[in-house]
Amino acid sequence: MPLDQSFTGRTYPPTEPYQVGREKIREFATAVGAEDALYHDVEAAQKAGYRDVVAPPTFPIVLSFAAMEQIVTDPELGMDYTRVVHGDQRFSYRRPIVAGDELVVVSSIDDITHRGGHDFLTTRAELATPAGEPVVTVVCKLVVRGHGE
Repeated sequence: MPLDQSFTGRTYPPTEPYQVGREKIREFATAVGAEDALYHDVEAAQKAGYRDVVAPPTFPIVLSFAAMEQIVTDPELGMDYTRVVHGDQRFSYRRPIVAGDELVVVSSIDDITHRGGHDFLTTRAELATPAGEPVVTVVCKLVVRGHGE
């Protein structure tokens, strides 16, 4: 059964604040092979003008993926997560994420379409400080494979 297209525009409650830790940034950077000193060395980051180590560009996936759980587990939407394939991901930064940041995520559904027996879901995750300062927007496209595929 296709996803309910009336969910387009739905916004979910903000997540609890996430403390961006220095070690979390280092672990992520190591896992993705990001070797730039800004991601590992406090002194190098401070010399470059940051207060602490900087998160690699794809680090927001850590927060946005957890927040996306609100969408994929929403029983009213009717998504079968076992049929989901990742289609695309984009990050739009207003400023870098730095160790010591505290961030919340508000997730929303930008679009739902049905083509060729499959559903295409575009989600948006707005990462911001608890005070509301925008930091990065993550747009993700998911494909929910139709049955019989």
